[in-house]
Amino acid sequence: MNRQQHLEWCKKRAHGYLAHGDVHNAITSMLSDLQKHPETKLDKDSPLPMLGMMTIASGDIKGAKSFIDGFN
Repeated sequence: MNRQQHLEWCKKRAHGYLAHGDVHNAITSMLSDLQKHPETKLDKDSPLPMLGMMTIASGDIKGAKSFIDGFN
């Protein structure tokens, strides 16, 4: 699976959780799945996990969708 295919797979899984209003699992799924491919793996100093946790804390579905869709 190339980088783009993997990224689309990550987004699809995350959006599946969002479809049920589950912001927590949508964000954690996205962040976890990104780590499963060498070309999407986040650096240990990346601020993205913290931004994801802030999105979870807000419970904002639109914000979670933007977070997920912002990866490219």
